[in-house]
Amino acid sequence: MRHIPRKRYGQHFLVDSAVVGRIVAAVAPAPDQIVVEIGPGHGALTELLAERAGHLHVIEIDRDLAAVLAERCPDDRVSVHVGDALEFDYESLPPSMRLVGNLPYNISTPLLFRLATYAERIRDAHFMLQREVVERMAAAPSTPAYGRLSVMIQYRFVVERLFGVPPGAFQPAPKVDSAVVRLVPKPAAALTATSERTLREVVTAAFTKRRKTLRNALEGIADVEALSELRIDPGLRPENLAVSEYVAIANFVAARKR
Repeated sequence: MRHIPRKRYGQHFLVDSAVVGRIVAAVAPAPDQIVVEIGPGHGALTELLAERAGHLHVIEIDRDLAAVLAERCPDDRVSVHVGDALEFDYESLPPSMRLVGNLPYNISTPLLFRLATYAERIRDAHFMLQREVVERMAAAPSTPAYGRLSVMIQYRFVVERLFGVPPGAFQPAPKVDSAVVRLVPKPAAALTATSERTLREVVTAAFTKRRKTLRNALEGIADVEALSELRIDPGLRPENLAVSEYVAIANFVAARKR
């Protein structure tokens, strides 16, 4: 089927077979596993994943593409879900699912935040994203790329950048480089925030004013005395704090609300 890429869906279809092979090899799906592919597009990954996985669920917002996939793929191995990945109910799928996707760049950050809320149901995730987004996800404190996305994703997942992908691997070619990243959820024992909602609020407030010092960025949330009690220098900037330090601030704030 001739399909004109739709800008509103951020469609850039993966066409490089070598890159497809590297992604499938990195995922290494097994016959006893449930794999969920987000945004399968023309199905460059779909058939290879379906051959190896126990069952493949695909989530595609484009009804035309979903119809073609449903016709091509056997029902006993592939379930096609027509819908928006940002609104899809991932709790409707089996636990310990493995996520795979060439994520649309225009929704990648909000989608990552949404998927993080389902981390306890995810075994791992392999995503193709804009290289800049992957750099932000994996960034260390006190580096330019470190920010809200870094803290919230690293709190929930171990982040591993796998390899870069040039624009020419897609049709149409995007104007940016891409990269493949692996996310592995951390065990429950490592998630020490007493309230993830409070953690999100603290991190969001801090990086909304990332050029300010913590004294000013967290004004009204954690005062100088609170930061000093936690042995955190109020003169530091938001990008200077490790994930564990944001958790400590959030736990202090949550305890004070009780």
